[in-house]
Amino acid sequence: MCGATKGGLSLDGVNVAKEAVIQGQVLRDGEPVESAYVRLLDRTGEFTAEVPTSATGHFRFFAGDGEWTLRTLAPKAETVDRTVVARTGVVAEVEIAI
Repeated sequence: MCGATKGGLSLDGVNVAKEAVIQGQVLRDGEPVESAYVRLLDRTGEFTAEVPTSATGHFRFFAGDGEWTLRTLAPKAETVDRTVVARTGVVAEVEIAI
């Protein structure tokens, strides 16, 4: 079972059955944004992790089960928050438009 979108991040080597994966892509006007940062915040808004987007605008987190907030920061863009639910065995795919 592959939860990655066409052209998205490969899940090769990831045991999705044992992981709660949150991944996606940051886009501006339909184009990937490589200079963005995506933060993972817990239910209380506490910072947990941060990753830069790749050249194709992609990011990935391995998170615990539950509700999380993705906070996207990019040059010349407003901060965008998205709520996502992570569950072991599921790849939560998120597209973030800035």
